[in-house]
Amino acid sequence: MPKTASHHNAESSRPNSTQLGSAPLLPADSEDSALSLRLKQYLKPQDIEQVWGAYRFAFQAHEGVVRKTGEPYITHPVSVACILADLHMDVPTILAALLHDVVEDTEITTHDIAEKFGQQVSELVDGLTKLDKIEFQSASVAQAENFRKMLLAMSQDVRVILVKLADRLHNMQTLEAMKPDKQKLIAKETLEIYAPIANRLGLNDIYQALEDLSFQYLYPMRFRAISKAIMAARGNRKEVVSKILESIKQQLISLNIDAEVSGREKHLYSIYKKMSGKTTTFSQIYDIYGFRVVVKDLPSCYLTLGALHALYKPIPSKFKDYIAIPKANGYQSLHTTLFGPFGTPIEVQIRSTEMHNIADAGVAAHWLYKASDAQLTALQQQTHQWLQRLLEIQSESSDSLDFLEHLKIDLFPDEVYVFTPKGKILALPKGATAVDFAYAVHTDIGNSCVAVRINHELAPLRTELHNGDHVEIITGSLAKPNPAWLNYVVTGRARAHIRHFLKAQQSTESAQLGERMLNQALRALHVEPNQVTEQHWQKLIRDYGLKKKSEILTDIGLGKRQNVMVAHQLLAMAEVVVEPPEGTIGRFLGGKFLGKIFGKTTKKSLDTITIRGSEGMAVQFAQCCRPIPGDPILGFINKDKGLVVHTHDCPAIRKFRLDPDKWLDVEWEPESQRLYKTNLNLTVANQPGMLAKIASGIADAGSNIDNVSVEEEDGSAYANLYFTVQVKDRIHLAELMRGLRKIPDVVRINRTKGNAAGNGAKKSSQ
Repeated sequence: MPKTASHHNAESSRPNSTQLGSAPLLPADSEDSALSLRLKQYLKPQDIEQVWGAYRFAFQAHEGVVRKTGEPYITHPVSVACILADLHMDVPTILAALLHDVVEDTEITTHDIAEKFGQQVSELVDGLTKLDKIEFQSASVAQAENFRKMLLAMSQDVRVILVKLADRLHNMQTLEAMKPDKQKLIAKETLEIYAPIANRLGLNDIYQALEDLSFQYLYPMRFRAISKAIMAARGNRKEVVSKILESIKQQLISLNIDAEVSGREKHLYSIYKKMSGKTTTFSQIYDIYGFRVVVKDLPSCYLTLGALHALYKPIPSKFKDYIAIPKANGYQSLHTTLFGPFGTPIEVQIRSTEMHNIADAGVAAHWLYKASDAQLTALQQQTHQWLQRLLEIQSESSDSLDFLEHLKIDLFPDEVYVFTPKGKILALPKGATAVDFAYAVHTDIGNSCVAVRINHELAPLRTELHNGDHVEIITGSLAKPNPAWLNYVVTGRARAHIRHFLKAQQSTESAQLGERMLNQALRALHVEPNQVTEQHWQKLIRDYGLKKKSEILTDIGLGKRQNVMVAHQLLAMAEVVVEPPEGTIGRFLGGKFLGKIFGKTTKKSLDTITIRGSEGMAVQFAQCCRPIPGDPILGFINKDKGLVVHTHDCPAIRKFRLDPDKWLDVEWEPESQRLYKTNLNLTVANQPGMLAKIASGIADAGSNIDNVSVEEEDGSAYANLYFTVQVKDRIHLAELMRGLRKIPDVVRINRTKGNAAGNGAKKSSQ
C-alpha cells in the first residue's frame, strides 16, 4: 500500500525500482555529509554515534519511500536535523528530528522509540506525531482543535515546536512539488501561524525564511516584481552602500571601537509589508539596505551610537532602545535611522556579540550557551510566561474557534511599552487599551476595572496606550466586564477572559431564568417545585446525558429546551397517565400527556413570567420595538439568545403568533428600578441652539440620552431629530414628551418603533 503523508508538504509514495535508481542517496553518516559537518562543530563523538543510530533506524523505517520531489523520504528528516544542527540543538532534539515521522507513517510505536533511544526522545516524537496530524482547513473546528494540541505539546517541551518549525521550513523549501492550490493553503497557514511563532521565539532567520517562502507562493507575481526591483537596485545603490559602510568603519576605528560592520538587504516580505502598509512604490523605499554593527559588550553599544550620531545626523523620531526595554521574544539592539549621504535614510542596528547570537537563535540559544547566563534565563522565563499565557487562554476558551482567534491575535504583537504604578514595564500589542493593560496585570483587575489614570489623568477605559504611558487601573468591588469591551480590546488574553466571564454570567442568568420558567410550568400542573425529588432530577440528567441540573435549566433559559416538556418528563417518572389539559400544553404534546403525580391532575394553563429587568443577558429586549414597562409584551423563545421580549404589536413576531410553542406570556414587575431604551422622533424649527434646548429638557425630566442623530434638508425650515433615550416606564416617557412639547419651535414629537431612530421607524402616538 502506498505511503501517504497528507500532513507533509511533499507527500510520499512507494516508488518503482526506476525511481529509486534515479535518486541515489549519499549516506548522511558519511564523513563529508552536510549533517556530519554540522554535528562535528559542537557535539562529542559519542553523541554523534547516537545520531547515526537514529539515522539508520529512520532510514530502515522509510526505506522504499520517496517524496513528491522524487527524493528518497529519508532526505526530509535529515534536512530537518541539519536546520536544527545549525542552531546547535542538543542530541535529543536531533534524534527527534530524524525520527519525527516514524511513528506517524510506520508500524513503529513511541514505546519502541523509548526502548531504543530513551523516554525523552520518545516524548518529543510523540508530541511531533500529534502536531503532524494537523490538516489545516480554514475556519474549521478540526483545525482549531489541532492548534490546542500544538499548544499543549509546546507547553510541555519547547523543543517540540523547534523541530516542528524546522520541519515546516524544509517543507516550504520543497513546496514546488505540490499543486498550486495546496501550495497556497500551506503558505497561508505558515504565514499566519508558524512564521509568527518563530518570531515570538526569537528565531529570526527561520522567521524571515518562512515569511519570504510564504510570500513567494501566496503572491508569486508580487514576489517576482520585488525580487527583480531589488536586483536592479543593487547595481544602482552599490556605490552608495559601499561609501556608507566604509565611512562607518573609519569612524569607529578613529574612536578605538572594536566592531564588525556589515550591510544587509531587508528580506522581501518586510519590503512588501512596508510598501503595502504605507502605499508607497518600490522607488520610494530607500531603506532596503540596513547596516549592522556588532561590538564586544553593552557599554560599546552606546559608545557606537554616539559615534554614528556624530557621523550622520539622526532622525529624532526613528530611535528605539531595545536594550533597555527588550522585545517580548528577548531581542535586544539599538535601532537608529540616520540621514546618510545624498539625503538617503539609513537604518543601523547596534548590538553586542551576545545579543547578536540571541537575535539569531532566540530561545534555542538555551542549548548553545550556559543556562546560568542572566539574559538567557530572562529569555527562557519570557518564553515560559508566553506559553503559560496561551495555556490560560485555551483553558478559558471553551470554543475551539475562539481559541484559534485568540492565538492569532497573540502571535502578532507590534509592541508598545507602558509602566505600572510600581514602575514595572509591560509589553502590549500596538493598539492595546487600558482594558488590555488591566487583564495583563491580573484577571481580577481586568474583571473589576471601572476607570483608568493615564499619566496621572483620568481617561476612558477604551483609550489606546502609547509607549512610555504610566497606567493606573481603578477597580470597583461590584464591577464586572462589559460586553462592549470586546469591540476594542486587542489582546487574546483580555478577549478570552471577557468572553469566558460573559458566557459564565449568561449561563448563570439563563439557569436562573430557566428555573423560574420550569417552576411556572410545574405550578401550572398543580405541583410545587420543592415536591420534585432529587431522584427524579438525577434520572432526567442521566436520560439527557448531562452532568448536572444547572445544564438543563440553562438550556430552558436559552430556549434550547421547552419548559413544558421538561416539566412533563420530570412528572412522568411516576408513570401515571392523565388526560391532557386543554389549550397550549395539550396541542404541544399532541394529546399524549403523562403528568399525574402527588395525587393531582391539572387543567390550568401556564402562569405568566414576570420580567424584573435585572435578568441580565438571560432576557433580551428586542431592538425592533424597544419595549418599556407599561407596554403590553410577549416573550419569544429564541435558541441561543434565550427569552426575547417584544411589544405585543411588534411586526417582527407577527409570523410567530400562530405558533404558541414559540412564545410565553410575560408581564412587567411593578417596581422595576432600571432604565430602558426607547426611540423619539422630533420635528423642530431649524434654528441654532435647538439641539441644546431639547437635550436640556431631556436631562430635566430625569432621562439620559443614549444616541442622537439629525436629519435636515438644505433650505428647509424644519429638521428631524432622532433620539434614543432611557426612561423608567411609559409614565416617565409621557412626562418627558409633555415637557419637550412645551419647548418653543418643537412642531411634532413621536415615539418610534424600529432598529434605530430615523431608520424607517414605525411611529406610535404617546
